[in-house]
Amino acid sequence: MKKTNAQLTGMAGEFLTAGKLFKRGYQASITFGNAKAIDILVYNPVIDKSFVVQVKTLRSKNCFLIKKENINKEHIYVFVVLYSDEKQEEYFIVKGDEILSNINEFFGSSYKRDIPSTMPAINYNPLKKYLNNWTLFDE
Repeated sequence: MKKTNAQLTGMAGEFLTAGKLFKRGYQASITFGNAKAIDILVYNPVIDKSFVVQVKTLRSKNCFLIKKENINKEHIYVFVVLYSDEKQEEYFIVKGDEILSNINEFFGSSYKRDIPSTMPAINYNPLKKYLNNWTLFDE
């Protein structure tokens, strides 16, 4: 059941993100796992530009497990915290190159040790300034 819950959490984040993108006038296509490193393909018709999006989702505020080696500088990352039905979810939108340029800020101690963590994660606090940063899809 735990794996199913993780799948449901991930899919919820992807569908909610796609919905927010549609609401803002972008075209979004969820890959349904057919493209390993791509969750959503986004097209902004106003500026005629496409974006590759990776979505990372949690049910409550915590760290987002991801390795720096898996971050693509060309992608946009949407970190979603779902919360409960009573609390509105949060979206933190940041470019991959921003994360890679600030590894210590985003990952905290994950990579500062002599032996890096076996479960590196992006911390919640550094993401706060990227809350609802949907304008990345207009650049």
